[in-house]
Amino acid sequence: MESVGTEAANMGEREFKSCDRDDVSHLSLDIGGSLIKMVYFSSGSSSPSDDQKDSYLNDGTNTSIGTSNYNGLREKLHFLKFETSKIDECIKFISSKHLRYYGGQDNKNLASEDNIIKATGGGAFKFADLFKEKLGIVLDKVDEMSCLVAGANFLLKAVNHEAFTYMDGRKDYVQINHKDLYPYLLVNVGSGVSMIKVDGDNEFERVSGTSVGGGTFWGLGRLLTKCQSFDELLELSRQGNNRVIDMLVGDIYGGTDYSKIGLTSTTIASSFGRAISANKELDDYRPEDVARSLLRMISNNIGQIAYLNALRFGLKRIIFGGFFIRGHAYTMDTISVAVDFWSKGEAKALFLRHEGFLGALGAFMNYEKNGFTDITHQFMEQSCEIAQDLVCKDEDL
Repeated sequence: MESVGTEAANMGEREFKSCDRDDVSHLSLDIGGSLIKMVYFSSGSSSPSDDQKDSYLNDGTNTSIGTSNYNGLREKLHFLKFETSKIDECIKFISSKHLRYYGGQDNKNLASEDNIIKATGGGAFKFADLFKEKLGIVLDKVDEMSCLVAGANFLLKAVNHEAFTYMDGRKDYVQINHKDLYPYLLVNVGSGVSMIKVDGDNEFERVSGTSVGGGTFWGLGRLLTKCQSFDELLELSRQGNNRVIDMLVGDIYGGTDYSKIGLTSTTIASSFGRAISANKELDDYRPEDVARSLLRMISNNIGQIAYLNALRFGLKRIIFGGFFIRGHAYTMDTISVAVDFWSKGEAKALFLRHEGFLGALGAFMNYEKNGFTDITHQFMEQSCEIAQDLVCKDEDL
């Protein structure tokens, strides 16, 4: 899974335009400061010819998970995202697809449980009135940290090839023994960063965090490069060279290593440090190089803080989630190198294929606690496999 395209955050409305034959239900939301993450369940008749009739483009973010069959039905969990600043597109998608809510009935009676959907994140509070006004939906607010942990635990236990390491361009999937899963450090990188020590299915503690996260990258990047979206900024960073802007150990020591303390000449001594010694203005630097340096600075910082917290609690397993990562090769590589460097090779950074949907998935699983015992209950308990990423063809729109 590589980085997503620049339009990916707003493709939810286009999803499954030709797939209306499916029975869609049980929607959950994670409404963050930057993005809205959605998970919903669908079931419908399926045959090999049905699957062949639907041609899809691989978007890398709007996905389906765990295609399974029960009594001729096809069950899937669908994962979509929208920009929070464009929340009306999310609302329009829910309305246009007639997504059914908790009780499985299309009903505009606000007093009915049928109009309640699970939601987490700060936006579940901020936009509660908007959902009630536009859709007649009551957002049943679920604790954000518990949702993150529940979502991560489910993916790590139930989905094959979910966790992987990434370094020097190489992705290696890791099969984790369920009996040896705990404890671990969950690092969720959204607009900000939360670090959660997970000791069991319902045992966790937020032990640290930082305000320097995805929102920082997007905000500073927008000011410095004029990029209009997170994905545009990520794509720009691919083409950059941070050495033009960052001050390296070699810049200070005349091109040599500082071997006495284990620093190579290419180690960053000061992010953006070269900008203070050059007689240049912002316009004299390429936006690509600025984006690359910014991404490296934030990723390095997150990796270092994560390892220090793992060291603090004696944890060897560090799992990174959140939409800042986006399956972006350079982001993952930088975080991995930071963890490897500070741990002297004793700890490894683990990433998740569905890293951005932990909260939404955890909120979805809360339906089970409220009598969610139909066929989808079986689906949630079984071991799943990742299905293809699905976004309908343009001609179907």
